[in-house]
Amino acid sequence: MRLNGKTAIVTGASRGLGLAISARLAREGACVVLADLSGAQEAAAGLAQRGCKAIGVQADVTSESSVSAMVEQALKEYGVIDILVNNAGIASTLTPMPFEKQTPAEWRKIMEVNVIGVFLCCRAVSPHLRARKSGRIINLSSATALRGAPFMLHYVASKGAIISMTRALAAEFGPDGVLVNAIAPGYILTDANIANKEMASKSAPASRARRALQRDGYPDDVVGTVVYLASDDSSFVSGEIISIDGGGTYH
Repeated sequence: MRLNGKTAIVTGASRGLGLAISARLAREGACVVLADLSGAQEAAAGLAQRGCKAIGVQADVTSESSVSAMVEQALKEYGVIDILVNNAGIASTLTPMPFEKQTPAEWRKIMEVNVIGVFLCCRAVSPHLRARKSGRIINLSSATALRGAPFMLHYVASKGAIISMTRALAAEFGPDGVLVNAIAPGYILTDANIANKEMASKSAPASRARRALQRDGYPDDVVGTVVYLASDDSSFVSGEIISIDGGGTYH
């Protein structure tokens, strides 16, 4: 119960890695606000049935008004915000292709969700974290941004931006005692990634082959690091990018 009494917002939380993160934070004692375009209420209800403190909020991270409403609902329900996990992003629905075939419209959509969405969520919680001189922001980047990956330039660029944002925000939030870190998972077998059979058939074997631990990665392999970064165990850690890819990336 390392997070007892804390309140966490997790975006993109209705399924997959976001839901796994939400469930683990709740098991550690946190009150969790699950936010997503759809399915958040149902996912939160499932956690509540297991004795967890959780609510679901419909939220679009690309909308300023929607993000503001998400934060206000969290404050109305729990009175405080301690942790923000920026998990929402476009990934599993993408089709790998040469960058010359990618369109500006695809780039704009990915940047809106993966980058501007993180900016809006950080900005919305900022006054509440700064006022209390504490808090944690945990951003989801990707190991592809650390080593490069072919045929996914738009996605890799968006996750590279998250790394730079994390370091800049850590420096900016530091005087107020707010810690900002990121995790960079490798290819994780979430339900959405498994459903994208074209990507899974290429990405899973290639990922296994380059890892020191040559096995598939699953959401449960990631959630422990999120808890670490959300807890007092990481009270002197900020601006870090932690790879979670079975030894596929060293830095």
